[in-house]
Amino acid sequence: MSTGKDRILLGRWGESIVAQDLRRKGCRILAANWRCRMGEIDLIAADKSCLRFVEVKLRKDDSFAQAKEFVDRRKQEKLRVTAQLYLTRHPTNLQPRFDVAEVYAPQGINTMDPRIIYTENAF
Repeated sequence: MSTGKDRILLGRWGESIVAQDLRRKGCRILAANWRCRMGEIDLIAADKSCLRFVEVKLRKDDSFAQAKEFVDRRKQEKLRVTAQLYLTRHPTNLQPRFDVAEVYAPQGINTMDPRIIYTENAF
């Protein structure tokens, strides 16, 4: 049975894998686990044209549901409000965008080749 601390560490591991993938694709990671009174954004990354607010969802598999399905309307609204606050503190000319990165890792952090499915403009 996993503890809350185990889940947090697993989540951070998934976020670091997505951050590495984004860097390989030419993005700069501006923030990880950016928090404010409204909520938290897992990753904030920038490329030449857009500012990506990335929600990372890690699961062992998609037999129950795709990981991105857990980013429901309530979560989307919370991310929007949090992103607005980020933008007031960090103005930019880049186009903001909300992406979802699904990480499938059947053996958790021991997974040798986790699968990442990246959805741009997820909502």
